[in-house]
Amino acid sequence: MPKILITNDDGHFSNGIAALTQALELIGEVTVVAPASEQSATAHSLTLTRPLRARKIGERRYTVDGTPTDCVLLALTKIMPERPDIVVSGINHGANLGDDVTYSGTVAGALEASVYRLPGIAVSLTAREGDFTHAANFAADLTARVLRDGLPEGTILNVNVPLGEIRGARLTHQGMASATPDIIEGVDPRGRGYYWIGVQKVSWKEDPDSDFAAIGAGLVSITPLRTDLTDYRTLEALRGSDLFRFDVQS
Repeated sequence: MPKILITNDDGHFSNGIAALTQALELIGEVTVVAPASEQSATAHSLTLTRPLRARKIGERRYTVDGTPTDCVLLALTKIMPERPDIVVSGINHGANLGDDVTYSGTVAGALEASVYRLPGIAVSLTAREGDFTHAANFAADLTARVLRDGLPEGTILNVNVPLGEIRGARLTHQGMASATPDIIEGVDPRGRGYYWIGVQKVSWKEDPDSDFAAIGAGLVSITPLRTDLTDYRTLEALRGSDLFRFDVQS
């Protein structure tokens, strides 16, 4: 039976991780190592300035007072007695599309798997609340396929699922969007000013192959991602340019 590690960024108490765990338990032995509190938008960050505490809350169930990346790191190196076959992160409450993947703790949990040469899947529901059942069942089916066929080393899948019954899925790339931040400015009870970053208003560039377009069509978006952020097309172009040609001093 395959061993599956689950994490998320909404916290161990979220409805999304509960639905995902229930669905994945039908195809493998599940271990959950999730943040003790919400860690949304923590990206691929590790906690280095204080000790971390892991707490066992049930059979193969643990919380960590850190980020999703912390959870996966500790699960793979300290908590799990055997290396899992795959890491599945989610189900996130809200979409992770376009540039949002760079902020996402959900995506980061799956990316940390790739650092350890494991396949990873990040799953998000494109609604803050709702029934996670369809998304969880789709995630279980996709997980079974990846366990069977594998992924290229270093690659993860970023999956966004619209609310409701699954109408189909599409392989996509990250879309481009323009975001208008909603920042609330106020004064706390002690008279100190503050800024509170709220939900951003996003408009996306028309592109039929993007993750935004798939969700707009009511389809599941599946985008392969890697930790390698190198822009290879620009790299090759710059190699042929005098702009970045440097002489080696003898």
